[in-house]
Amino acid sequence: MSVAGFKKQFYKASQLVSEKVGGAEGTKLDDDFRDLERKVDVTSKAVVEVISKTSEYLQPNPASRAKLSMLNTMSKIRGQVKNPGYPQAEGLLGECMGKYGRDLGEDTNFGGALVDVGESMKRMAEVKDSLDIDVKQNFIDPLQGLCDKDLREIQHHLKKLEGRRLDYDYKKKRQGKIPDEELRQALEKFHESKEVAETSMYNLLETDIEQVSQLSSLVESQLQYHRQAVQVLEELSDKLRDRMSDAQSRPRREYTPKPKPIYDFGEDNHSNGGFSTSMDPPPSRNSAPEQPSCKALYDFDPENEGELGFREGDIITLTNQIDENWYEGMLNNQSGFFPLNYVDVLVPLPH
Repeated sequence: MSVAGFKKQFYKASQLVSEKVGGAEGTKLDDDFRDLERKVDVTSKAVVEVISKTSEYLQPNPASRAKLSMLNTMSKIRGQVKNPGYPQAEGLLGECMGKYGRDLGEDTNFGGALVDVGESMKRMAEVKDSLDIDVKQNFIDPLQGLCDKDLREIQHHLKKLEGRRLDYDYKKKRQGKIPDEELRQALEKFHESKEVAETSMYNLLETDIEQVSQLSSLVESQLQYHRQAVQVLEELSDKLRDRMSDAQSRPRREYTPKPKPIYDFGEDNHSNGGFSTSMDPPPSRNSAPEQPSCKALYDFDPENEGELGFREGDIITLTNQIDENWYEGMLNNQSGFFPLNYVDVLVPLPH
């Protein structure tokens, strides 16, 4: 730092101490400027809080929300639905219903209905994927850009203005000891910074229609999501109604018991009274229970130290449940943490 720069920093620090400790009054900015500054400060806080709450609205799960914040929308083509990289709750429910519906048999009423609802839930997950991508692209990203560029630039101008005010007030307080030309230059720089900061704040507040447009995009994305969701659910409702109608119109089949076996009570000497039956040996009490395990529903690539990566279909041994969202397990002699919603528990951990 040059000598002149060092002196300026000393002047500003001295003036700041005299105001904070000694109670000295600095140059006051006019009310219009203060009003602009207050509105910009509220705008900045609103943008940061709205971005955070919108992410929570889209993904209440903290692990999925972290992945939402890292979603690279530059690779997303507008109008083309792609999976954002994390499972939706609707998709997980659909997978569960479909699995047990097929196990039960699609020829049964309940099994067939489970498959129908499961497929619709997976369609709902695709619609939710589209909502997440649209809101991230057309609402969250523009607000984040406002934060990173315009609001940050205004903060830079205000910080520069405060530094020049301190420099000017220090020199004004020592008028006579400091050359008049140096005092005049300090005043000019103060007014120059005030004008730049005031103009940038005014322009931001005057163009707030852009934020209204971004809010409109949010509402349109939600409206499209709900329209598509209603269409999927109405189709599902009609299908279930038809299934119930068909079941009620079919005659009920009565249960016919199988004929009882006929035993020969001859005089054969049998220890059980004259007839023999085959019985399976009782299960051994010493057989070891299956160890707690789960099956991977999706690929999981670890992003932090201590996480366990796996591929879809892998069987993972469960060793501990960290909380309601995370498990600890072992795969291929490696131990680590992984999210609960990426797996289907086969044998639960003992309570």
